[in-house]
Amino acid sequence: MKVQRQVGVAALACAMVWQLVSGVTVNAAGTKLTLSSQETITSGAIMKNYVWSTTRSNKEVSVNANVIEVDLTNPNVKIDAMAGTNNQFTKNQSVLGMVKDTGAVAGVNGDFYNTQAEGVPEGAQITNGQVMATPAKISGLYSFAITKTNQPIIDIFDFQGTVTAKDGTKFELGGVNKTFYWDDNDVPLIADGLFLYTSAWAMTQRAVDGTHVPTEALIQNDIVKEIQVDTNVKMVAPADGYILRGSGLAREFIVKHLKVGDKITTKYDMIPHDASKTYDWKNFKMLIGGSTLLVDEAKPSYFTRNINDFNGYSPVSRTAVGYSKDLKKAYIITADRNGPSAGMTLPELQQFMIDAGVWRGMVLDGGGSTQMVSRPLGDVDPKLVNKTQNGNQRAVANGLGVYSTAPKGELLGLILKGQSLLFVNESSTYQFKAYDDYYNPIAVTGIVPQWSSTVANGSFKENVYTPTMPGKTQIVAKSGKGSATMDVEIVGRDQITSMAFSSGSFSLTEGGDFKLPITVTTRSGATRELPAASATWELSGVKGTITNGVLHVDSTAGAQTAQVIAHYDGYSTMVTLPVGQEKVWYDLDKFAVMTTGDKYPAEVASSVNIVPNNGNKNLEIAYDFSKGLGTKAAYARFNNGNGAPIEGEPEFITAKVLGDGSFNWVRAEVIDADGKLNYVSFTENMNWTGWRKVTADVSDLKAPLLVKSIYVANPANGQDERAAKGKINIDDISFIYKGQLPSLPKNAIKLTVNKKQATLNSKPMTLEQAPTIVKDNTLVPIRFVTEALGGTVKWDDKERKVTVLRGDKLIDLWIDQTDLLVNGSRVTAEVAPAIMNNVTMVPLRLISERLGFKVGWDPQNYGISIE
Repeated sequence: MKVQRQVGVAALACAMVWQLVSGVTVNAAGTKLTLSSQETITSGAIMKNYVWSTTRSNKEVSVNANVIEVDLTNPNVKIDAMAGTNNQFTKNQSVLGMVKDTGAVAGVNGDFYNTQAEGVPEGAQITNGQVMATPAKISGLYSFAITKTNQPIIDIFDFQGTVTAKDGTKFELGGVNKTFYWDDNDVPLIADGLFLYTSAWAMTQRAVDGTHVPTEALIQNDIVKEIQVDTNVKMVAPADGYILRGSGLAREFIVKHLKVGDKITTKYDMIPHDASKTYDWKNFKMLIGGSTLLVDEAKPSYFTRNINDFNGYSPVSRTAVGYSKDLKKAYIITADRNGPSAGMTLPELQQFMIDAGVWRGMVLDGGGSTQMVSRPLGDVDPKLVNKTQNGNQRAVANGLGVYSTAPKGELLGLILKGQSLLFVNESSTYQFKAYDDYYNPIAVTGIVPQWSSTVANGSFKENVYTPTMPGKTQIVAKSGKGSATMDVEIVGRDQITSMAFSSGSFSLTEGGDFKLPITVTTRSGATRELPAASATWELSGVKGTITNGVLHVDSTAGAQTAQVIAHYDGYSTMVTLPVGQEKVWYDLDKFAVMTTGDKYPAEVASSVNIVPNNGNKNLEIAYDFSKGLGTKAAYARFNNGNGAPIEGEPEFITAKVLGDGSFNWVRAEVIDADGKLNYVSFTENMNWTGWRKVTADVSDLKAPLLVKSIYVANPANGQDERAAKGKINIDDISFIYKGQLPSLPKNAIKLTVNKKQATLNSKPMTLEQAPTIVKDNTLVPIRFVTEALGGTVKWDDKERKVTVLRGDKLIDLWIDQTDLLVNGSRVTAEVAPAIMNNVTMVPLRLISERLGFKVGWDPQNYGISIE
């Protein structure tokens, strides 16, 4: 995000759920605030997780938002500002890194900063009472501070400072630890400015803008120790001194009025912009800068900066800070844009903050910088707990940390970790964490809890639980006054509502390996993948093996489909997979098409080369997007950009890509049968390194197709969040053609209620049992009907179960039970299957609907036609 040519960054902290408190509040503004969970982070700090809903462009959207409430009256917690690495500027790192460095229990990114400069905050910073940076001379920038009496302040601070030479000449000081920046009139303040740098600035170069040559002076104990004209002092400022940097008029001041050995006087002040305010920054415990004011007296404030400079009207990830009306609570806030969480505009953030209880609040940096870190209850190490906008943890200039100041306490509680949904005979290990009276972690070494379960349907061996029967129980762990329980459901057939393959649609190819995960949903609404070892498997149609839930196809032998059936505790499900074909189209070791490089715009540098990789050739696309404007791209063009024809109607295009972790896009240009150029994406977030097989869907494109190019792209929006230079490699571009399920026999059956005479394709047949009507439902002989229409029927005498297979449908029915299973989904019939004259009779309507029969009814003659 850019503000006055400065690019910003921000973050927040979170934790896992200890105490769940749910509730929904509908507000006058039409927004809805739902508290989904909350957890104590440490004594005096609570994480609250919200879902905030609003209407945007006539559509309802929801945002995952999080608030750390810090009790400013609690002596066991404090808020402080963090910086870079080891609390030094110019050594940017992620919020997680800063939290670990400083020993915080939670943290969030802080102020805006220029990503093209050394990496220092735009505004002021005070850490542990020490000045790290002073405010920029830019109007409308607010700061958040806490006084020595723990009173929160959000206000604008102005900077005043002078350096007085031994001869009495004074020169205005521009600020402390500032990079080059521009004022409200776009004037570069570094041009004639004099700036002071302390040991908090970790680089030996200061405010490098490529235009203004520095002249610097080293000051120790107020004595000039060294002067470097038109160059820099080759060191970081010592702890007992500072470095003055000047350009233009400030250079003349240093050259003409400072001499080695002179004693000089440097004074500066940070004063409230509002002259009626009287608080003194010298008594602040901490201070961190931000940008516009957002909330004032629990109402949306006017924006004190032009929010277009940092995408204020676009829904992105956001970070903010505020406090309550009684000055007793500080609120540290983030809102996510990632996946279903829709991000927030700044006007939306204003309303959310008001909904969450903020009396006065301001924005911190957001977008790709928003990071939320917290130490989960009972854990020693903090963790990133929000979903960042770009999937990475950006290195930022500074942050806001939450710290525990509590002494060590006694064991207060335990937290259990482990599976809450188990299958019969599935052993599961349960771990525990411990925390003290101040909600800080306790080492579990030496704590040996007693383990038990409330229902005798399993056994413990130390902390390993093995259930032997379906049902519900509670796992219990106790040690001293600390205890914890965890609800566990052991799944049996009667608890399952659905068991289905969740592998998606694909075609089998000979020699391929295909993972076949199965998802089980219980009556309580819980879902979990069925352990492959808990299932028994059947495979038909192709030759192969199923090991740990992975189907390896040895031979398709001309088969059109394969059927895989999985059973668990008498519950079954099936998937029918067509046999398809993957055709390699571009393999530089065997066959390819003419490939040339291209780029856009002209300022981009790129190259395309064939390179070896462990004896195999592949295509390398190197790019340099550091020059030029707008969207940039580096292309591998096929057949001089005219495109290479692709046979048939492929469903997918796949390629092996050696990623470079740049977050750039990888796409293909595909021309369809109408001559339209289509852009299909392999990835819009190349966040990996190493080889990965990627896939793009071309099933909606009208064949025949031409592949014009594959390319790396860096779109204009969010360009500063992607690498400008890098290279990727591409190999084995293939097309996947989906197989077809065979059509079922087109036989025709005619039956008559209460009559054994029937016809199959007009051929007379005699049934063992006539169709009959029970409770207004017509029952028909399932074996005759199914086999006549190309299916099969199996009988399990022990369970009194009938299994029907026809095409891609599997149905399990139990005699005298209204529940039946259709491809693993539980369905309830009005009438149960029954045995009449040793013939299994099933309800026609239900079976016909589930097996895809077309049924006709002649009410006058009680005739039934099935085909």
